[in-house]
This record gives sequence, C-alpha cells and structure tokens, in this order.
Amino acid sequence: MKLFIKQHVFSWKDRFSVMDEEGRDRYFVEGEFFSFGKKLHVYNAGGQEVVYIEQKMFSFLPKFYIYIGEEMIAEVVKELTFFAPRYTVSGLGWDVEGEFFAHEYEVLEDGDPIVSISKEWFTWGDSYVLDIADEQNELPALAVMLAIDCAMAQGKRASH
Repeated sequence: MKLFIKQHVFSWKDRFSVMDEEGRDRYFVEGEFFSFGKKLHVYNAGGQEVVYIEQKMFSFLPKFYIYIGEEMIAEVVKELTFFAPRYTVSGLGWDVEGEFFAHEYEVLEDGDPIVSISKEWFTWGDSYVLDIADEQNELPALAVMLAIDCAMAQGKRASH
C-alpha cells in the first residue's frame, strides 16, 4: 500500500495531509506552534488522534518518542556520525538504511522492507511517497518517517 504526504506550504506550524492511493485524505498531521521541542499529532479522517510524536528535550542528539494511544511503541534517535546521518528505531526491532540527504531510505525488519520512503522533487512544498509492505505497519511506519523528517529538519536549521 502507498501513502502520499503533502506539506501545507503556507502554515505557521507543521501541517501535512496524508492521502491513500486513490487521493482520499487518510490522516492529517499537525504540529504544536508554541511548544518546547517538536510535537506532532496524527489524526485519522474522522478527527481522532491515532499517533503522537514528541521530541525529548535536553538530549545531545535528536530523540523522538512515538505513541499509539497511551503506549510508547518506539524511540527514534539520530546517532552521532561524521559523514552521513544514521537513525535507530528501538522498540520495534526496525533498522533504517539509505540516502537521507536525498530523502530515499528504507525501514527494515530482519532485512525485509517495512516501508520505502522517497521524496517527490519539483513540487510545491515537501511531498513524500511511503510504500508500505504490510498494511498493519501503516501507523508505525508513518510515525517513524515523520520523526526522521523532524530530526533532519532540525539538523538543517542547526547548520544554518
């Protein structure tokens, strides 16, 4: 299954629409405007919160906690590397590999793909395609991608 993420360009806070292959709205992602650290809420088409992502403050490297309901299901951490970014996903047993600067990477479990993420270039605002192997991993895969995107955006801001 595929999900398509489209960032809303003219917005004071992070805002994304997530659509299915037929172009129907499946999820809405909204960040908190005035908060310490990044906080994202993912709502289903009915307006119910299904995922919450929160950045751990006062951490040397970017670290994000992913919650589905009240349960923390994963922690995404940017590792200390000198040449290329690297991310660890603990709690799900997933590994992340690929070209993060090119926004082309995969999330794997025991070498098998969970989700492939690619950025669509030459679009108005950021647009991504998530190709998810098993539909039961839809929400965790979306959440991991959003956490990695937040960590990368934070790294870009810090380098400027």
